[in-house]
This record gives sequence, C-alpha cells and structure tokens, in this order.
Amino acid sequence: KVLAFEEMGMEAIYEFEVKDMPVTVAVDTEGTSIHTTGPAKWRTL
Repeated sequence: KVLAFEEMGMEAIYEFEVKDMPVTVAVDTEGTSIHTTGPAKWRTL
C-alpha cells in the first residue's frame, strides 16, 4: 500500500505486510535491486 508520494513511483513510501519471512527491500532510484547488482560488484573486489 502506498503511504506517501504516490506520484513518485518507485520512490514513493510503501507499506508491506509480510508474515513468516524476513525481507529486505533495496532498490535504487532507477528501480534496480541492489540484491542483483551488489553481489556482482562485490565479487570483483
């Protein structure tokens, strides 16, 4: 559910209800998930 700034799309403030599942959402301003880009970048270090 959008809580604020709906007109901002991915940058809006969302509320999620998740049961029995730990979750972290990390998305940049272009909608790219850090869970996808991060590990690839860290492997090159």
